[in-house]
Amino acid sequence: MFAFILRRLAQAVLVMITVALIAFMLFQFVGDPVVFLLGQDATPEQIRELRTALGLDQSFVVQFWHFLLNAAQGEFGLSLRQGAKVSRLIGERFPATLELALVAALLALLIGVPMGVYAALRRGSFGSQLLMTVSLLGVSLPTFLIGILLILGFSVGLGWFPSFGRGEVVQIGWWSTGLLRADGWHHIVLPAITLAIFQLTLIMRLVRAEMLEVLRTDYIKFARARGLSNRAIHFGHALKNTLVPVITITGLQLGSLIAFSIITETVFQWPGMGLLFIQAVTFADIPVMAAYLCLIALIFVVINLVVDLLYFVVDPRLRTGKSGGH
Repeated sequence: MFAFILRRLAQAVLVMITVALIAFMLFQFVGDPVVFLLGQDATPEQIRELRTALGLDQSFVVQFWHFLLNAAQGEFGLSLRQGAKVSRLIGERFPATLELALVAALLALLIGVPMGVYAALRRGSFGSQLLMTVSLLGVSLPTFLIGILLILGFSVGLGWFPSFGRGEVVQIGWWSTGLLRADGWHHIVLPAITLAIFQLTLIMRLVRAEMLEVLRTDYIKFARARGLSNRAIHFGHALKNTLVPVITITGLQLGSLIAFSIITETVFQWPGMGLLFIQAVTFADIPVMAAYLCLIALIFVVINLVVDLLYFVVDPRLRTGKSGGH
């Protein structure tokens, strides 16, 4: 187990160094930050002085090493568009994105898993066929269209939910949350549903497929032969073994929810990192783009490590295989 964790950590460090190199290349090939900071009317002397002050006159290796040291401390310089520290901008926007992703993931799990179990246990019924048909729409429709349809129906038509913004938030130290206010919950409903629909249908179809596969295995037949009740077989044996791939998909999808919430945040003007990244791309704000890339990579690396560790908790066969190998 310890060797497994060390191996995963080494892989994570290698991945982060590679991503940092890609992010650093943005500074080298996507415009000159000195020109962005000083403007087109700067004199050669001003440009030379600023390049020396920023360390841009040093070699590529030295610059990359300083970039790694600063990135490890969460420092990516100043935003070229807003003139503020990138770490502060990310810190202000990250709570909104994480909050939205967690609520969407919770919705997807709480609804997707029971729907998948029902579709597997009632295979061939009208309800199961209806769920599978509806799930195709959830997988096929683009996120921006789902968001626009929800705004049109529940904001413009019925007036039940607001169509933009995060609502009233509470500041707890540097962290801001809208989940402690009714207005915050009111604002997060439509964006969370929009972000959760694709994940929900994916989890539902995965749970159904895995549940059907598990129900055909020999140990389930043996459990039936022992006279166990359907409830014990379905939820005590089949569902537990179905959760291993579900944990994998859910973990990776949580990273995807954070990384790809850009469209949802743009449609609903949700003040998160996705909206900040879109604005950075529009204005070629390279420090913000580099910080966003490194942060998303770090989130994926951490989630992958946690998912791998959860395997040992959920599936005892993996623990047996590891110990038997040693």
